Amino acid sequence: MIHHAFCDAGPLQIPRIAASGQRTGFAQGLAQIRVGHDHEAIHISATNVPRQFLLLTAFFYFPPPRVNSQGLSRRQILGQIDWVGGALSIPGMLLFMMGMQWGGYQYPWGSAHVLAPLILGFVLLVSFFVWEAKLAKHPMFPKRLRQVPRILGLTLIITFISGANFFSILMFWPTQAFNVYGHDPVGVGIRGLPVGFSILAGCCIVLWLLSTFRGHNRELLIIASILMTVGCGALSIGRIDNLYQMWGLLVVAGVGIGGIVVPASIISESLITVPPSSVRMTSSALTLAIRVIGGSIGYCVYYNVFISKIVPAAIYYIGGAMETKLNITDPLVIKEAIGITGTSLLPLLQELPGIKGVPGAYDLVVLAGQMAYAEAYKYVYYVSIAFGAVSIVAACFLGDINKYMDDHVAVVMH
Repeated sequence: MIHHAFCDAGPLQIPRIAASGQRTGFAQGLAQIRVGHDHEAIHISATNVPRQFLLLTAFFYFPPPRVNSQGLSRRQILGQIDWVGGALSIPGMLLFMMGMQWGGYQYPWGSAHVLAPLILGFVLLVSFFVWEAKLAKHPMFPKRLRQVPRILGLTLIITFISGANFFSILMFWPTQAFNVYGHDPVGVGIRGLPVGFSILAGCCIVLWLLSTFRGHNRELLIIASILMTVGCGALSIGRIDNLYQMWGLLVVAGVGIGGIVVPASIISESLITVPPSSVRMTSSALTLAIRVIGGSIGYCVYYNVFISKIVPAAIYYIGGAMETKLNITDPLVIKEAIGITGTSLLPLLQELPGIKGVPGAYDLVVLAGQMAYAEAYKYVYYVSIAFGAVSIVAACFLGDINKYMDDHVAVVMH
């Protein structure tokens, strides 16, 4: 009963917070955390940022015609769009991710609710790959992308893994910063700063080194993959009393992730040599898609691991504290306390029988909840080590791209 109460409550509100965080960054994600008895959400001006950029792009961005479309009519351009590939890939990925997300959380893995979308999604994705490789006249990813297949393939594997590890921090650290280390909104925001700045720093440093050393991409991506794996894995030491140790680990993980996210796109683009520019942006779009797909699959894995650990941890810590220290044995009250903790509506704990009017009872239950969360989060970072290890191995077999780094200008902006 307690298990279902916690799951139904949506522990941490991760899907809602994470989705908002993915759209507008860490600050917007945190701004969606609910506070107080009125269940109101704090909103900040960051909500309008994507809309503003969309309007600026729509009204002020008029790029020159692409080389691929010059001299073609609208009908001919539409004829070169891979409509079948889109019809296979988009529903296929959505169905597959729906099954991954539902499995073990809302429905058992063996249920029709999970197996049907998983199987249908898998079949559609396999059909997509067959279509792209054998049948498509104008495939989404032309064969010209595969001019250096080994380096490109390994770079995409590393990009996929970096997306998975990126999402382990992007999706889980904001809620961990709130649920484990305190509920002050300003403090939660400050705890997120190292992630963004270190990822930006990692991008800039590795890109600079890539240009300075005219290649050596293997060594740079090995180092970045190691930093990412060590940083993300070491976050598993998080406890309610060691926030001071987490700052440096967040920086290490962020620098490693940043050292892969953008440089991997640049490496894949540099491999496009003949013709020099016609599919360069397609290559960049491919790395972006691979990173997002890797992050989505990684998030599903992490979330299922997290759910499997947070439920018993909440019962052990919260239920144990209420029973042994507050003499609360009513399972309905314990269930309600766990549900409230799962939705982060902590002030409502003060209204429960056995807690209301009892000095120190509220703080005791909140502390127990923080310990439960800390116990569950570490398994997410354990899993990230496995992803990172694959990235390190792939980086070790990369070839050098020095001969592909020339002074060719892909697009001249007027």
